[in-house]
Amino acid sequence: MHLLRLTRPLNLIIIALTMYGLGWYFDPMEGCSCTFIVTDWPFFWLVFSTVLIAAGGNIINDYFDVRADRVNKPERLIITRHIKKRSAIFMHWTINIIAFSIAIYLSWIMDSFWYLFIHLFSINVLWFYSLYLKRRFLIGNIFIAALTALVPVLVGIFFFQHNQTNPEWYNVQLFPFNMEGSTPKMILYISTGLAVFAFLLNLAREVIKDMEDVEGDKKLHAKTLPITWGIAKSKWFTVLVLLIAMGTAGALFYLIESFTFTNIAPGIAAGAIILLTIVLALSAKTKKDFRRVNHCIKLAMTVGLLTPVYWKIIMTYV
Repeated sequence: MHLLRLTRPLNLIIIALTMYGLGWYFDPMEGCSCTFIVTDWPFFWLVFSTVLIAAGGNIINDYFDVRADRVNKPERLIITRHIKKRSAIFMHWTINIIAFSIAIYLSWIMDSFWYLFIHLFSINVLWFYSLYLKRRFLIGNIFIAALTALVPVLVGIFFFQHNQTNPEWYNVQLFPFNMEGSTPKMILYISTGLAVFAFLLNLAREVIKDMEDVEGDKKLHAKTLPITWGIAKSKWFTVLVLLIAMGTAGALFYLIESFTFTNIAPGIAAGAIILLTIVLALSAKTKKDFRRVNHCIKLAMTVGLLTPVYWKIIMTYV
């Protein structure tokens, strides 16, 4: 049970839902005689390996965070209290070896080096982030946000490659867009748009988490954004990033064929949550306040990343 908590199961579920949701959206159901890609084993292994890397990253993050967590989150400390450090590092490497082995398999069957490169890059970044980058000025926040952005990118690459080898997919419509004959471009456009959106929201979330943990980070002589710039300036930086994220969402919705409420409802919901987040962030003072802002950003990101699922449901059943 404690090992499961260490992997952040809710975050892992969100990753899996995002990948399967986007895959389901990209998978053609009409106008194409292709078999469903999202139900094939290669896509399952892609999702599974991504979830494993995220789980391994969460474990190694807590492994190197024991000293800080004794100050910032003593009630949530797992390693050393419930699990030995040796057991945690063993589990971390076991999970990563399995994930990397899957990446080798995917690169072989898909004839693409991308899966191997992205998996290896992610494993190494998560290690160096937890060991060193996490307490550096902004660079750690940027790297961890970039890894979050890779989740929709991986799905986009996977379906783009399948699309390129099957001409039937060129005329499959991706509701609510009208880009006939440009399905490969739309796959890249949508996955990239979601990736930028996820990057910006997670960047804001990481800065908020640093504000929440500033007391413990000071004792470790960290140089995070809130410690270097102060809480007030860090809040305004977060607000700027959130506003840019809203603009990114607007760009994604720009090519929608018909601006009906039904089509843009997820965008409105995500935008409303982001605006609420901005208000809460500017007024936040305590650890509890910053934790509430953190949860709001996570909710906005979940709504945004699951928008393709909403569109697929509308297209299929309404």
